[in-house]
Amino acid sequence: MASELLVKKLPNDIGGDASGKIERVEHELLPWEKRCHALADVLDFHKIINTEEKRRGVEALGSEMIGKLSYYERWIVAFANILFQKGILTPGALATKMAELEARYTSDVARSHPNA
Repeated sequence: MASELLVKKLPNDIGGDASGKIERVEHELLPWEKRCHALADVLDFHKIINTEEKRRGVEALGSEMIGKLSYYERWIVAFANILFQKGILTPGALATKMAELEARYTSDVARSHPNA
């Protein structure tokens, strides 16, 4: 029967199951959250990742991961996974860049707090 082929629940869909209270907290976006939003716009403008792909990428994370990540952290992980799948970015290249940024941040902190 065709209805048996349909997925009734996606990995992130509580679909009527009990869940915790959703805390809606208005806050001004942090600089990294603004950059994440800008990145989404750039990826969409250049037809690299569109809004639908981003949504599917977030849903593919599954309920456990979605529960652990903040809203924009989900976007970042989804973007990385999609770029890996498309062969635009590799995990190694991402790890290298993250290490460079961490070293730069550590150096900046050490310079601004020399006695720490």
